[in-house]
Amino acid sequence: MERGNQTEVGNFLLLGFAEDSDMQLLLRGLFLSMYLVTIIGNLLIILTISSDSHLHTPMYFFLSNLSFADICFTSTTVPKMLVNIQTQSKMITFAGCLTQIFFFIAFGCLDNLLLTMMAYDRFVAICYPLHYTVIMNPQLCGLLVLGSWCISVMGSLLETLTILRLSFCTNMEIPHFFCDPSEVLKLACSDTFINNIVMYFVTIVLGVFPLCGILFSYSQIFSSVLRVSSARGQHKAFSTCGSHLSVVSLFYGTGLGVYLSSAVTPPSRTSLAASVMYTMVTPMLNPFIYSLRNRDMKGSLGKLLLRATSLKEGTIAMLS
Repeated sequence: MERGNQTEVGNFLLLGFAEDSDMQLLLRGLFLSMYLVTIIGNLLIILTISSDSHLHTPMYFFLSNLSFADICFTSTTVPKMLVNIQTQSKMITFAGCLTQIFFFIAFGCLDNLLLTMMAYDRFVAICYPLHYTVIMNPQLCGLLVLGSWCISVMGSLLETLTILRLSFCTNMEIPHFFCDPSEVLKLACSDTFINNIVMYFVTIVLGVFPLCGILFSYSQIFSSVLRVSSARGQHKAFSTCGSHLSVVSLFYGTGLGVYLSSAVTPPSRTSLAASVMYTMVTPMLNPFIYSLRNRDMKGSLGKLLLRATSLKEGTIAMLS
């Protein structure tokens, strides 16, 4: 089949989860709840940071961008899955699949780069505290975030455009609830050598290199902290990294688990569950990790909620 005909009439089928209607009803309620918690939690993080001048620092600037990226990353896959469950349809168009792949890769790579910048921020704060404000100035932070957006979009565009050259056979079933790029490549009839090269290149540049940067930053942080003589000083230094380290472990742990398991074994319920962890659970838990483990965030969030409650009570009093 020629690619031109494929894009005109071809659709992919997202096999997703259970066929049982009762199970689908349960999954729809569960995933909708998780999606709403993700959106509300990350929006609260963004609003809390923007409303408190004490949080206008490089670390929280990167965190607000990470929360926005998490909202977009989850919104790339979950709404379509919820619509498919609601309508009892498994279909996604070729154009819709490409769009999903583009944004999935773009925001996934952006998450990688933002986590790397947050690790670098902690590295400078702990290893070079006297030079922190000079090094992590607003101009540099803005350029780092802008550069991350540009690099993520270019990497995603490169990987997505190479899919356009492929032709697909009659089997258009994707054993996932979204258009996983690796699963889409398995359905191609034409040679995917160039696609695999591009995919490995993007993975190394925008996945492996950022992870190496994070590991290097934390190796330097641990080395610096262990040279601190007092236990109180060590605890204070480590506590500033706890939230970020938890998010990094969750993000890379689930991500590596998904793609290592899919490379070794055929797609299964286990890999689907791992994909849910990666695409939904991790973005949902990030706001809780940062708000519960961070004293500044807890205080500012409490003030924001108190202000919102007072405003609501004032509005009700005026209307009554």
